Amino acid sequence: MSTAPRVTPQQAWETFIAGNERFITGVSSHPNQDVERRSELVNSQSPDVALFGCSDSRLAAEIIFDCGLGDLFIARNMGHVVAESITASMEYAVQYLGSALIVVLAHDSCGAVAAAIEQSGRTPSEVTEPVSNTLAPILPAVQHYWLQEHRETPYVDSAKVEPNAIGRIHLQTTVTQLLSESQTIRDAVDRGEVAIVGCQYRLMEGRAVPYIAVGQLDIEVADVS
Repeated sequence: MSTAPRVTPQQAWETFIAGNERFITGVSSHPNQDVERRSELVNSQSPDVALFGCSDSRLAAEIIFDCGLGDLFIARNMGHVVAESITASMEYAVQYLGSALIVVLAHDSCGAVAAAIEQSGRTPSEVTEPVSNTLAPILPAVQHYWLQEHRETPYVDSAKVEPNAIGRIHLQTTVTQLLSESQTIRDAVDRGEVAIVGCQYRLMEGRAVPYIAVGQLDIEVADVS
């Protein structure tokens, strides 16, 4: 049986990003991390936010967004690359847990983006097949960035690219792909029940900056370029 959202996408976003602001300013409240909360969640969960992010160890979502047990439904992999298990996880959060917001979380200094850039060069290093397959969806973002200014060769010179800009292009692609692969999510967004926000996390500052938003949300997004 499907579960309707308990809050609007706007309400979910405002609560979510307020936690990030507390983390940035050093006044985290560490909510929902006590024994009582643990007991409440034994038989059910009702996260208002589903988060799909990179598996980088520096992206500890419950810390970055100052929340606790049962607040986020999280799926992560290297380079936040859309896969069937990721789409299924986000669909499950939307349809059965009542999540009103999907956040796709990228970050600066991403190792997967750096590896995709290296693999796009003239003499890429050898990587395992699983790594190669995971990097493959990031390669179009590298080429898109490179060919804007360098049409003389398709081989990328890592010294002449901005990895964080490539990461933002890939972030946009991830949001688009998640929508294209899931009618469940598309329909929920169309009904106004769910929205998607793509953010890039700034490691030094601790801030999650929104760069793309889809759905009924009143938020200011930064320029991708």
